Amino acid sequence: MRRDMRERLGIVLVGGFGGLFLAADAGYAQRGPLVADRPDFTEAAETVGPGVIQVEFGYTLAYDELRGDRDGGDGTVWTHFFGEPLLRVGVAHGLELRFAASPVSQRTRTDDLRVDDSGTEDLDLGIKLVLARQVGRRPAIAVIPQMTLPTGSEAFSRNRLSPGVNLIYAWDLTGEVSLAGSTQVNRAVTARGEGYAEWAQSLVMGLVVGARTGVYAEWYAFFHVAPQGTRTEHYANGGFTWSLADDIQWDIRLGAGLNEAATDFFAGTGFALRIP
Repeated sequence: MRRDMRERLGIVLVGGFGGLFLAADAGYAQRGPLVADRPDFTEAAETVGPGVIQVEFGYTLAYDELRGDRDGGDGTVWTHFFGEPLLRVGVAHGLELRFAASPVSQRTRTDDLRVDDSGTEDLDLGIKLVLARQVGRRPAIAVIPQMTLPTGSEAFSRNRLSPGVNLIYAWDLTGEVSLAGSTQVNRAVTARGEGYAEWAQSLVMGLVVGARTGVYAEWYAFFHVAPQGTRTEHYANGGFTWSLADDIQWDIRLGAGLNEAATDFFAGTGFALRIP
């Protein structure tokens, strides 16, 4: 998979199940339901709560078919994201620190060439801040100032600091149904090393099924406003979560690209573990 394609999917991997649960702040005595920032793209509009550490991790397999008119040659790309660790540390009510990076293995095959790369992504740092709780039709709102540091392996690093910001908004429509979305812009880099703005938009609907299970369906898109012109990718994905215990959640997701510029297919599974 080309580097820019891998970086776009990497953003997906640290997305969250923002549309399913809108919980109260998690304290030691009354933590409320676990709110994970996986497995979907849209982050949750909630923080983990003061004094709480939450670790989220998993595995994702992505497949993309290279097309000669788009990628310079025909072939296939298989990418494995191992671990996908996201560490969330609650500092105060409505404020958390975030750290993420993932080991990656990638195999590109064309008619006469096979290239294998492995290493780690750049370190992703962020601060999630809750700006407002839901009141009537006004959504819960949170913002994440974020950036990646050029700490990754040569094949998977942007080789420069890349700042960005993510605005999240969510509505608890009923006790079982919720809706959320996000709008974000991040600094990205072309293969020639030119910086540009990468916008992303998402919308997700979640449904609580029983006491411990939730399902979701989501659309999201990337808009690459690069010097060579704007390019757009559209994706759809869905999945479910299952609470194994009050502080442990398991998830599965499947997704696919909706247009030619998007990665063709991805699937993954993972866990969220809350440590009060």
